[in-house]
Amino acid sequence: MKLYLFRLVLIASTFYFIFPMIPGIQFHGDFGHALAAGALFAFLGWVVESIAVALSAIITIGTLGLALLVLVPLWLFGFWFIPALVLRWTAEFIPSVLSFTGWAPAIWGGLLMFCIGIVTSGDVKKRVKQTKKTETNA
Repeated sequence: MKLYLFRLVLIASTFYFIFPMIPGIQFHGDFGHALAAGALFAFLGWVVESIAVALSAIITIGTLGLALLVLVPLWLFGFWFIPALVLRWTAEFIPSVLSFTGWAPAIWGGLLMFCIGIVTSGDVKKRVKQTKKTETNA
């Protein structure tokens, strides 16, 4: 639970402090607006990712695995495109708070959000615990 709150605060801080420094991204509001935008971004990201995983599973099963020849390169392409798409959709929901002048700023913002997701993923936390556990045992 603490990790999710940390992720939300980190995303909100990115909206509030870092996005205004990227040319083409405008954020208007206070930190409360940034928290709301971060929560909306997280929810929309979860929805998009869930739909993408479900469709990938259905298509893979339906083609007996042959679709993986197309889906794997699409996932490699989508690692930066999905957060950019979610950022654009977030801006569509709250246009008075967040706006983009094009896809390039959204892609830069998406890459930043992707990095935040990697740093705050639960797997990283497990790996850090395992590393600390092995360091104490050694």
